[in-house]
Amino acid sequence: MAITYLGYHFKVEPKELGSEILVAELGEKPFESFIETENGVNAYIQKALWTEDVLEDIFILNSPEFTISYTIEEIEQVNWNEEWEKNFEAIDVDGICHVRAPFHEKTDAKYDIVIEPKMSFGTGHHETTHMMIQHILENDFEGKKTLDMGCGTAILAILAEMKGAQPTDAIDIDNWCYLNSIENAERNNCKHISVYEGDASLLEGKKYDTIIANINRNILLNDMQHYVDCLNENGTLFLSGFYEEDIPVINASCTEKGLTYVKKHQRNNWVALKYVN
Repeated sequence: MAITYLGYHFKVEPKELGSEILVAELGEKPFESFIETENGVNAYIQKALWTEDVLEDIFILNSPEFTISYTIEEIEQVNWNEEWEKNFEAIDVDGICHVRAPFHEKTDAKYDIVIEPKMSFGTGHHETTHMMIQHILENDFEGKKTLDMGCGTAILAILAEMKGAQPTDAIDIDNWCYLNSIENAERNNCKHISVYEGDASLLEGKKYDTIIANINRNILLNDMQHYVDCLNENGTLFLSGFYEEDIPVINASCTEKGLTYVKKHQRNNWVALKYVN
């Protein structure tokens, strides 16, 4: 089922500090994605989650220190490829993993991943995907039953299989992500990835050795118990899609559910955390 979004296009002055504060405040709301623009930031929220008062207590909008204006557009599907990858370039992660589009030259990298992002998020360019790739490269996936939650393009599930994970479930609520993940798994000759369209309710009764969840703070907090319930003993949970200042609330949710913090990757203000149980 297609998901309709509302895109808020904010013009912010002064841009850098204002955009950072604005995104932090909007992150407390059901906004899913943020894109820095030349004049400020774009924020996206599912129309089904939108309410008339969604911006009511966003304090920066009334701050005399900033000038902020915005327009709103309704989008049947957010074209993540167009929004994030105006000029898609192949990327290299730690000299080990090469992520490229089908039209890029193949390299001799140990892990060569071909991704055609189309309308879904997750090409390796965004900080959170890049850091999750780093976590996967650093950890043992051989024979591990793995979950890629909020899989986007399935780039993380694909890398996990390349590192020996099997079987792997890749789940996304977005229909385009679901279809794109199937295509990308086939494009990379993956034989052990099953792709599903849906949310955390699909996890009931499932068990995994490793869970990868690169979504956003609010969904992670809401679904954390689902992840813990289906994580095997001595399992590993990788989380990303949030900022450094969100670590305390994420960590509190994890530790109260019996998880132990292990490691953090950080790029700019984004972080990716590793937990074990």
